[in-house]
Amino acid sequence: MEKSLSTRVYIDGFNLYYRAVRNTRYRWLDLVRLCRLTLSPQNKIEKLRYFTADVSGRRDKDAPRRQQVYLRALKTLPEISIHKGNFLSTIKWAEIADPPNDFVRPNPVTVSVVKTEEKGSDVNLASYLLYDAFNQHFDVAVVLSNDTDLVELIRMVKEELNKPVGIICPSPNAARSLKKVATFMRHITSSRIAASQFPDQIPGTTIRKPPSW
Repeated sequence: MEKSLSTRVYIDGFNLYYRAVRNTRYRWLDLVRLCRLTLSPQNKIEKLRYFTADVSGRRDKDAPRRQQVYLRALKTLPEISIHKGNFLSTIKWAEIADPPNDFVRPNPVTVSVVKTEEKGSDVNLASYLLYDAFNQHFDVAVVLSNDTDLVELIRMVKEELNKPVGIICPSPNAARSLKKVATFMRHITSSRIAASQFPDQIPGTTIRKPPSW
C-alpha cells in the first residue's frame, strides 16, 4: 500500500470558473470532491484554499447573491478556507481594434469602456503557498489554474524549498510553461465536473442551489 501524502490545494477561483464551468450547468461544484476525483488516491487533501473576490452586480444584479450562496455551500466543507481579493470596475479609454466604416474617426480611434479586473487573488495564492511550504504544512502542493503568472512561484517552491507542486488544469490545453515547471499535471474533465456537484440542498442546512444553475 502506497504511503498517503499530505496535500494542500490552491484554487484560482476565477480561472476555474471562466475556463471550466461558466457556460455549463455544473456550477454548483463541490471542489473537494472534484480534486479527489482528479488527483491520485495517495493524495490526502488536508486543506483546500479557494481564492476569489466578491463579484459585481453591474451586468447581472443577481450574480452577487448567487456567489454568496455558493460560498456558504463551500464553507460547509471542513477542508476549505476562502481568501478574497477585490473585483474592480474602472472607466478607461481604449483603442478600437476594427472600427466600422461609418464610425466617426478621432485620432486615434478610441472609446470609453468599462474595464473589470480581479485584483489580489494571484498575490494571495502565492503568499499562502509560500507560507505553507516554508512551514512544512504539506508533502505535496497542487495549484488549480492555467495562469502563467504562477510559473515562477511554482519553480521557487519546487527548486528552492524542495516541495513537489502539481497542476490541475481547468483548460483542455495546459500552458506550455506550466507543463515544464510542474511536478505533475492533471486535467479537469466534464465527467469529473458532473460527478462533483453538491446536492440541490446541502444536508443539514437551508442552503439551496440557485435556480438558474
